[in-house]
Amino acid sequence: MHKVLVIGTGPAGLTAAIYLARASLSPVVIEGLEPGGQLTTTTEVENFPGFPEGIMGPELMDNMRKQAERFGAEFRNGWVEAVDFSKRPFQVTLEGGERLESETVILSTGASARYLGIPGEQENVGRGVSTCATCDGFFFRGKKLLVVGGGDSAMEEANFLTRFATEVTIVHRRGELRASKIMQDRAKANEKIRWALNRTPLEVVTEDGGKVKGLKVRNNTGDQEQLLEADGVFVAIGHTPNTKFLGGAVATDEHGYIVVKPGTTETNVPGVFACGDVQDTRYRQAITAAGSGCMAAMDCEKFLEGSMVHDWSGPTGS
Repeated sequence: MHKVLVIGTGPAGLTAAIYLARASLSPVVIEGLEPGGQLTTTTEVENFPGFPEGIMGPELMDNMRKQAERFGAEFRNGWVEAVDFSKRPFQVTLEGGERLESETVILSTGASARYLGIPGEQENVGRGVSTCATCDGFFFRGKKLLVVGGGDSAMEEANFLTRFATEVTIVHRRGELRASKIMQDRAKANEKIRWALNRTPLEVVTEDGGKVKGLKVRNNTGDQEQLLEADGVFVAIGHTPNTKFLGGAVATDEHGYIVVKPGTTETNVPGVFACGDVQDTRYRQAITAAGSGCMAAMDCEKFLEGSMVHDWSGPTGS
């Protein structure tokens, strides 16, 4: 039986593994299908402290993994199919049927950005297509950009991108936006923001050499196709937390994000902790994920020592 299982290897999971390993708790880390998380699909990371010249996303995650291994963390490649948190030791079943037992579990499986699923999108992620304005906006100084989406996140991304871009066009498939009135008003008051409503995205178009040229859309009012020219396309249609495999074993909100006790990483199940984007609906940054990974490791250590009093059963109604 293990003392700690860490499920997920993004910045949160790897930071937790580093702290746990240094505390001689011999964490076992389950990597999943995408070791390193979303940063492995990111080109250059310029906003992670300590790298004044920036660092490639895959290199940053590889360094964090090596650091955890240096202190004794064990990594297991595999996909978690099911968990049983109804009694201790907890049971975690991997793809293929292997079952692991542990006194505690840290959930750091992240949240996946939703994509449009159109031609030219996935192959240009990190090369003109992005799902994170905070991460990549700086690279588009003086450029024309498109933001696809009609919710609050799309309005927020568009407003943020106007700090760098000369022009930002919001593309939405409907004539009405889903965003709250205050967010719509902010976007409409921004002189740099243009609108392309009633447009259905069809394809991310590139020039010879792979440079993004724009977005082919269908005008839903006239059914004709057109090219919206831009240097970059930001997809802002939400995120999906990677919690389906839990099968309701811990409390989640209506969108599937794990709910933790305020100010901690404790879930409603004593001995199960959550960190990173799987419980973060607001910030979703590598540095905040890493910080919450540190918190989860320290909470877990206190729990194993018997010095943590678990007095929280989850949100009302859970």
